[in-house]
Amino acid sequence: MNLGYLVARSARYWRDRIALKDENGVKTYSELDERSNRLANLLSAKGLTKGDRVAVLAWNRNELVEVQVALLKGGFTRVPINARLSASEVTHICKDSGVKILLADAAHGTAANQASAEDPNLEILIFGSDDSETSYETALAAASDTPVCVDVALSDVAVHHYTSGSSGVLKAAMQTVGNRHALMRKMAFRSRLSPDQHEIFLHVGPITHASGMSILALLSMGHSNILLSRFDVDSYLTAVETEKATQTYLVPTMINRIVSTDTRHDYDLSSLRMVRYGAAPISPTRLKEAIDFFGPILNQGYGGGETCSSVTMLTEADHKRAVGDKPELLSSCGRPMFDTIVRIVDDNGVETPIGERGELVISGPDVMAGYWNAPDLTAEAIKDSVYHTGDIAYADDEGYIFIVDRKKDMIVSGGFNVYPNEVEHALYEHPGVFEACVVGAPDPDMGEMVAAVVVRRPGASVTEEELANHCATVLGKFKKPGIVSFVDELPKNDAGKVLRRVLRDGYWKEADRKV
Repeated sequence: MNLGYLVARSARYWRDRIALKDENGVKTYSELDERSNRLANLLSAKGLTKGDRVAVLAWNRNELVEVQVALLKGGFTRVPINARLSASEVTHICKDSGVKILLADAAHGTAANQASAEDPNLEILIFGSDDSETSYETALAAASDTPVCVDVALSDVAVHHYTSGSSGVLKAAMQTVGNRHALMRKMAFRSRLSPDQHEIFLHVGPITHASGMSILALLSMGHSNILLSRFDVDSYLTAVETEKATQTYLVPTMINRIVSTDTRHDYDLSSLRMVRYGAAPISPTRLKEAIDFFGPILNQGYGGGETCSSVTMLTEADHKRAVGDKPELLSSCGRPMFDTIVRIVDDNGVETPIGERGELVISGPDVMAGYWNAPDLTAEAIKDSVYHTGDIAYADDEGYIFIVDRKKDMIVSGGFNVYPNEVEHALYEHPGVFEACVVGAPDPDMGEMVAAVVVRRPGASVTEEELANHCATVLGKFKKPGIVSFVDELPKNDAGKVLRRVLRDGYWKEADRKV
């Protein structure tokens, strides 16, 4: 099935309903359908055929969605580029994927032109440009609006999803049409989408990545999408109130900033029925604060680019239970969804008993086809059609999964395994801690010691000794940080994840070994 057909169908059902709204205006379903047909026809007229790659680089705006729909209709492969990447990274992605056309906003014109200079055959079109040579609108207006619905197979690649993960090397997970179809099923279930209850979804993170994973499912059922180009607490909460948003998606960094402000009663957030979150770990302490702030409407997902987003879900009911009789659920990423198979295995691939730690592995229709042009990386990550996440986890007797940490992040101190995540959770329980990251640092006697990098809460004067002693009372003494450093801000990547590798490298740069 061509997934673009679902948007065309919605345009017949809800012709004049708002599909998209950004700071520049609205697009109804009929307008989205027509404009995406024009773009699909424009690309074909330029000689592109099924499977050819088209990149998109912009802050959140309506055009990002119509490009996504057009590429699905035409059977092209979308290459979404994170708007926060450098010009050299943009050039690398365009070269690596063999992109034929790059669609960008004016804010990224310099990066787009640099990529084009490296490849004269790369054509550039700019959203909002007045230059007739590069104007997206001018090209679109001249194209045919004839409906497009190219026949595609479930195995055809729909998206090159670039991710660096913990390696720091940009690589493209090849997400197939089948992967995206599975994602739509999960999103429809997870969000309890029904055409009988109109949803207004507020998107604030980059919709080229995790924040936009639900858009196609929303469009298939006639719901409305509000797109914010940037995040700050006041503008976000104002948008919830004024747009009467019913659903939204946040990353933990955003949640942390929201609950750290005394603004809950300054806004009417009563329209919200679900606050989804994911993309990075969050401490139970912060989750309790988020539930106090938003109410018992939180819903968590765990997954990644290699699995086309979420494969497990911690539901609203699970969160309610967590603040009741099962508080440990606040440390869980939930239970597997639909036909996804999630297991925890030992180093021999044998499933571990309940409560025993091992590596979390995934199989089913969610798993990518592999990494683009990277057979060795693919062979390392996918074995017998099973994706090895590198996450250490265990499951309880009800099937809830608890991720302990990254396999590569584990600290070995004096022969004992210390998982940074559990030390971070302990640090977050201290009222003086705003953010924290724990890594292994070299130690001549123990091999590694626990090192904590902490951002204090505004006005807090907590000391190194105080935090170390706090951890010693909550955890075993061998897990107590030997170093506590204070910084104004933790380094983060473009998805808001803390760059643990950068912090760890700072301690090991003078060491003869790296473990």
